[in-house]
This record gives sequence, C-alpha cells and structure tokens, in this order.
Amino acid sequence: MPQTKQVVKPAKAAPALGPYNHAIRIGDLLFCAGQIPIDPADPAGPLPAGITAQATRVLENIKIILEDQGLGFANVVKSTVFMASLGDFAAMNEVYGRYFTDHFPARSTVQVAALPKGALVEIEVIAHF
Repeated sequence: MPQTKQVVKPAKAAPALGPYNHAIRIGDLLFCAGQIPIDPADPAGPLPAGITAQATRVLENIKIILEDQGLGFANVVKSTVFMASLGDFAAMNEVYGRYFTDHFPARSTVQVAALPKGALVEIEVIAHF
C-alpha cells in the first residue's frame, strides 16, 4: 500500500523562498528542505552577520520544523551542510555541536559557490519518527 506524502508548513517558520515546502513527511521519515538564516520574525530583513550567528539561526529554523512535528535533533538521521567557505567550518561545527549533543546523525559538509540571499551556511536534514 503506497504511503501518502504529507506537506509540512510550520506556522512559526519563515515563508519558503520558492516553490517548495519546509518539509515532506512520508511514512516515518521527515525530509526537511535546506534552511538558510532567515529570521521568521523578519523574513525580509537582513541575514545575521557572521557564521556563528548564521549557523545558530539556521539550526533554530530546523528546530521549528522538527518541533512542529513533535521531533527533536536526536531524531535526525542525516544532515547535509552547505557552506560558502570551508574556512568557516570550525565555527559552524562548534554551533552545530550545541544542537546535536547525542545520537549524532550521519553528516556531509560541502563548499558551494553561493547560497540564496548570500547566506554563509545552509543545512538540510532527514529525521525519523
């Protein structure tokens, strides 16, 4: 029996920047779209300055999506981190470690040429119910 795809659009999240959803749930998996450091309280405002503030905002945005579904960071099984510069890896990793404190997911980190709105970091996750 095929499982139904459920669209996830948390009320507390900033609106998506394009034709995509914050997350899709199918079965016992939640696939979260990449999050950049947009403040849900001021989605049109500037991005935070610096990698530490941006990584924190990104992970807070992921937390909004996870909590909307009754999940936490311990439910994340895979994350992918996209960075404008791997020179910022240590600072991003320090912030990341504040959110993922146990039951660490598998992770990939890649440097990219650019990210939406000039962001320094974008993170996407897959979580398990």
